Amino acid sequence: MIKAPMEPLLIEDDNLSRAWGRAFLHMLDNPGTEISPLVVSISGFDADNQAIESADIRAALDAVFTEMGNWDVETVAFTIFPQRYWKLASGDRKRLFALYKDAFPRLQAMNRQDNRRGLYFERLTMYGPSPCDGNQLEWILSQYKPGVIRSKFQATTFDPCRDQLSSARLGFPCLQHVTFIPTGAGLVVNAFYATQQLFDKAYGNYLGLVQLGAFMAHEMSMPLARVHAYVGVAQKGTINKTSEKLRELVSVLRRGVGSASLPKGSADHAIALTS
Repeated sequence: MIKAPMEPLLIEDDNLSRAWGRAFLHMLDNPGTEISPLVVSISGFDADNQAIESADIRAALDAVFTEMGNWDVETVAFTIFPQRYWKLASGDRKRLFALYKDAFPRLQAMNRQDNRRGLYFERLTMYGPSPCDGNQLEWILSQYKPGVIRSKFQATTFDPCRDQLSSARLGFPCLQHVTFIPTGAGLVVNAFYATQQLFDKAYGNYLGLVQLGAFMAHEMSMPLARVHAYVGVAQKGTINKTSEKLRELVSVLRRGVGSASLPKGSADHAIALTS
C-alpha cells in the first residue's frame, strides 16, 4: 500500500533500454518498492519505426530472466503485439489477424495458468461483440482519415464483465487501454496501466507497445513519433537479489545509463544487493 501521495516520475529517452534502465535504477536507488505514478516516454525509432535498444542491456536482462525461469523480453512483448506473425504476414494486416486468431487457442494452451484469461493482443483484436467482430484495431484503422475526431482511436483491454473479480491477485489485465493519436510529427501511442511489474514485465511491455505503434503507424501511413506508458503504480517485482546475473545487469545499466542521466532524486550509489 502507498503510504502517502508521491511526486510523479517522468522519464523521457530516445533509447528504450535506457528508459527502462533509468526507471529500474531509480527504484533500486531509492527507498520503497513502488513508483507512483510513473510516466515513461520513448521517442527513438529506426527507419522501420522499431525501438532503438542497447544490445548489452537487453542481453543482460534476458540472462537474469533465463536464470530465474521468467518470460524473456520477446515473450512479454509478444503478448501485446505478435511481431513474428506480422513478419510472416508480409505487410498484410488481414493475414496478421487471421494468423493470430488461428494460433490463439494454441498460445493459450501452451501456458494455461498465465494465459487462461487472455492476452493483450487477443483483447485488442478479439474483444467480443462490437464492430469488426471485436477487432478494435481494425475498426480504428477503418475509421482513420485526417480530420476524424481523435477520441475514436482508442482500444480497451479491461472488461468489467470479465475482470471485476474478487480474487486477491488477477495478474491480467494490468494494461487497461491504449490510444493512438495522429499528429503532425506522426503517431503518438498512449498506454495506461493500473499497475506494472517494473523488473519482470516493463521492458517487454515497452517493446510490445512500440511494435504495436509501428504496426498502427504503418497502416496509417505515417511515422511513429512517440510512445508513452502511464503507470499508476510501478512495483519492483520478483528480483532475486542474490543473483550474480542481476549484479551483472546492474553493472551494465550503470555504465549504459550513467548517474547524470538518472531521474531527479536518484541516489548516486550502488544497490546493496544483499539488503
